[in-house]
Amino acid sequence: MTPFKSSSSISKLKEFKAALPKGVNLVVVSKFRSSQEIMDLYRAGQRDFGENRAQELKVKIEELPNDIRWHFIGPLQTNKIKMFIERVHLIHSIDSERLLRAVDREAQKRNIVVDCLLQLHIAREESKQGLTRRELLSLVEQRESFHNIRVRGVMGMASFIDDKEVVSAEFASLKELYDTILELYPSIETNFNQLSMGMSGDWQLAVEQGSTMVRVGSAIF
Repeated sequence: MTPFKSSSSISKLKEFKAALPKGVNLVVVSKFRSSQEIMDLYRAGQRDFGENRAQELKVKIEELPNDIRWHFIGPLQTNKIKMFIERVHLIHSIDSERLLRAVDREAQKRNIVVDCLLQLHIAREESKQGLTRRELLSLVEQRESFHNIRVRGVMGMASFIDDKEVVSAEFASLKELYDTILELYPSIETNFNQLSMGMSGDWQLAVEQGSTMVRVGSAIF
């Protein structure tokens, strides 16, 4: 993976994509960015964008092209799901059974199927969201009871620290759980193929540990 140094977001996007290994998808985190800034990257070929506030996502969905694949990556309140559920490509941040059931109910009302990731708490910071390992495995086991949801994989956020060994170990723990799920439930493999981990400051470590999807904002904008 080669370093990238450019002045414009378009140049950074192109260099970042060139640095990513094959099979790793880039979600550009566009929170707090204007529709014009997003359109600049859209015209350069980027289609996956991530938002962490429901109201902001709702506005951008209405303003921007229909073929953008919107990823919801932040903490989600159940009363905000309906703001974007019909247009979201993937919800990364399912951190409780209650939230998963709420998404399922809203999807049933609209007769749609929503793709979701289960978020595991892997960081040292207690403030970070996420399921315990036991809770996550329980939801995977119950997956067929959620009729309007596809569990596509898992997501995790590492500790915000400079110790690369700790961060790498946290990502490795998520990869280990991902592999365990595939081993325990072989039939899940058709849909369960996403390991979302890695952001602007630690994406290289995440990719080294097997990430299939990185969420990067400040390293591009």
